[in-house]
Amino acid sequence: MNTRLIIEKMLAVAGIKINGDAPTDIQIKDSRFYDTVMHRGSMGLGESYMKGWWDCSMLDDFLYRILHSNLEQKVKSNLNLLYLLLSAKLMNRQSGERSLKVAEKHYNLSNALFEQMLDKYMMYSCAYWENAANLDDAQERKLELICRKLKLVPGLKVLDVGCGWGGFEQYAAQHYGVHVTGITISVNQAEMAAKRCENLPVEIRTQDYRDINERFDRIVSIGMFEHVGPKNYEVFMNTVCRSLKDEGLFLLHSIGSNEQKDITDPWIDRYIFPNGVIPSLKQMCKAIEKHFVLLDWHNFGHYYDQTLMEWLRKFKLAWPALKDQYDENFYRMWEYYLNVSAASFRSGKNQLWQIVLTKQGANVNYKSVR
Repeated sequence: MNTRLIIEKMLAVAGIKINGDAPTDIQIKDSRFYDTVMHRGSMGLGESYMKGWWDCSMLDDFLYRILHSNLEQKVKSNLNLLYLLLSAKLMNRQSGERSLKVAEKHYNLSNALFEQMLDKYMMYSCAYWENAANLDDAQERKLELICRKLKLVPGLKVLDVGCGWGGFEQYAAQHYGVHVTGITISVNQAEMAAKRCENLPVEIRTQDYRDINERFDRIVSIGMFEHVGPKNYEVFMNTVCRSLKDEGLFLLHSIGSNEQKDITDPWIDRYIFPNGVIPSLKQMCKAIEKHFVLLDWHNFGHYYDQTLMEWLRKFKLAWPALKDQYDENFYRMWEYYLNVSAASFRSGKNQLWQIVLTKQGANVNYKSVR
């Protein structure tokens, strides 16, 4: 049976036709698509989209159907997966030196791209859409939720591990009167975060989390743990534990996976987040239980689908102003990234967790916040 017939039969399981009339049907423009996908799996699917070999008018729903039907398990890129699996076993892919790769590849892209795509606080993580009318409202509600969960009061000393462009620092300092130290490994992010927080009790550092050497009343990490890697979960939790005061609170905001893995999807690893790994419940709990007491675990992963689709909408609107900096290949890569990410949450493959922790032995009377 030739590769076209094989792929046709697999797509039929997900209710997708080749060159059909439905908006979720795939339109093949180059026959090289079939062999590429059969032999290279998700890498081939993503790369062939970047090359314009296929299109779909409802790309997000097409990818959702593939993930919901578990088709990615039937067509795997053996060589790419084998390389990632071996490298994950033989080396620390998120070591201090290697962790800089994601900053160079992704977070050091033009700030203009993220300014156009994100909200006014430039929060690059799941928004909280409860009673929110737009992205700005939803991200501000997320920031308010985090501050309330951390029980912030004026004068507290707060550490943000992976501070991005300083949105949390600005919000917490302005609304709660706390002193915030934000660390990031991205030079571009650090420069913008420092400018955003001028004249506020905020310090921004270009620093690896492993180099923290002081104590804080509160610690928060929003959308950074996905870059830590399984070999470093214990190091990360140990670092946070020794940096947190005895009665302090730690809030971890992270994507979580239903399946334990040591690697990520090969296409995402190559083009979007080098060396990133989404933690599983088991992996996270194993690292947490040695150091902390669990106070609250909040899952609102269904909001990430909505967040990503709004980022996609804003990115497309902004493309005329951005296209002089990027080519068509980048546009299709970024479009695919946002769509496949939305599909992963829509299909329930990924979750979004906010976890509140305190140190073992701490006398903390905590009431959950929603």
